[in-house]
Amino acid sequence: MKAAETALAPLMGLLTRLGERFTEAGHEIALVGGPVRDALLGRELAKGGEQIDLDFTTSARPDEILALLDGWADTTWDVGIRFGTVGARVLGRECEITTYRSETYDPQSRKPEIEFGESLAGDLGRRDFTVNAMALRLPSMEFVDLFGGLTDLEARVLRTPASPEMSFSDDPLRMMRAARFASQLGFVVVPEVLVAMSEMSDRIAIVSAERTREEFMKIVMSPDPRTGLTLLVDTGLAAHVLPELPLLRLEEDEHHRHKDVYEHTLIVLEQAIDLETSHEPVSGPDPVLRLAALLHDIGKPRTRKFEGDGRVSFHHHEVVGGRMTKKRMKDMRFSNDMIDDVSTLVELHLRFHGYGTGEWTDSAVRRYVRDAGPLLTRLHKLTRADSTTRNKRRAAALQRAYDSLEERITALAAEEELAAIRPDLDGAAIMRILEIPPSRVVGEAYDFLLNLRLDRGPMSEEMATEALKAWWAARPTTD
Repeated sequence: MKAAETALAPLMGLLTRLGERFTEAGHEIALVGGPVRDALLGRELAKGGEQIDLDFTTSARPDEILALLDGWADTTWDVGIRFGTVGARVLGRECEITTYRSETYDPQSRKPEIEFGESLAGDLGRRDFTVNAMALRLPSMEFVDLFGGLTDLEARVLRTPASPEMSFSDDPLRMMRAARFASQLGFVVVPEVLVAMSEMSDRIAIVSAERTREEFMKIVMSPDPRTGLTLLVDTGLAAHVLPELPLLRLEEDEHHRHKDVYEHTLIVLEQAIDLETSHEPVSGPDPVLRLAALLHDIGKPRTRKFEGDGRVSFHHHEVVGGRMTKKRMKDMRFSNDMIDDVSTLVELHLRFHGYGTGEWTDSAVRRYVRDAGPLLTRLHKLTRADSTTRNKRRAAALQRAYDSLEERITALAAEEELAAIRPDLDGAAIMRILEIPPSRVVGEAYDFLLNLRLDRGPMSEEMATEALKAWWAARPTTD
């Protein structure tokens, strides 16, 4: 418990004052769930990050919680009040205070039915896993562990307080949370919970796309996404959340002429995560890069073809995969910007392979940069991560080629401001030179000059004007 005392020390003032305020009004209140678990694990609760969310459970009803916080908390919000939760900022810290409750899902409903409970024991019994069903009563700091959570925490296992079938029936999203905690905390899911997840996996379909997406992204953004994703695939949950992922487990042809696409995908994801911090520019965990790595080959099952010579091909799988990525991410309710970014990376992830050992012209390099736009550094990392060959000579050659391309981009960028490539004449100049009004033809002329700029590099105004007039003279007069 010493680790917990150290982790909780910076919060003692808040916990004591909050506890006294509620108990003096005749109510019970306890710190519960993730903060208690993390404190016992010795994880810091006083710094930024998801692990420091402070969750409390209380006998007070929502209107009573609001009344107790009124004029005392920095601010309050009632977005979750219909579920019994009041949000507040107390002494500068964000807290969620929830009335004792038990929630269950109607078999056909996406929304939980909320019933308020009467005791801390009842509230803890409805929680997802025993390691999250421990509490500290306030202000006494009495440790409450009715379901062996501390034992399971020490053993690093995930077990449900009630039967897993009852727990997952009450809230099917808990099955995905099992995969998430396995990825985030390195815990092992006990066999009976795994069995229930497999047998009840189709029940996840009643949970809203937004809630499943949130849990899915917590797995993707965890230190070890492979563990959670493997659990989703092995239990059948992925078939309902991201069906393209288990489909990557293609049967190999008898001569093993193509890679295990599923295993390749997980390796690419892991290598992309490594490149977040090992390749410039360094970033924090990057959801766009990680999703692009996970989805980059989802077009392969749909494009797989066995050729006459025994080879296996996946022609245009990057184009098909880009379309599939857009559809799946739209179904999962991702933002439009994120959908565009990830699908663009999927579409471009093979572009580099035409580079060879440096055969691209400067024009091709410019087009590569322009097509990638603000995603260029992510495309560099995705392309590097996509090399999973065990052939050391080939791997080294690919790395040299990547280095060469990035060096050429850097050199050209210094000379030409690649990120801001524009034609050497703008629309106003085009209309003035050609003596034409605003029209579709101005756009055609602009595209001509842009392609000329990409092919030849920067041109003087005089040269660009001459080229524009030559294009205009040669253009069929059909308008």
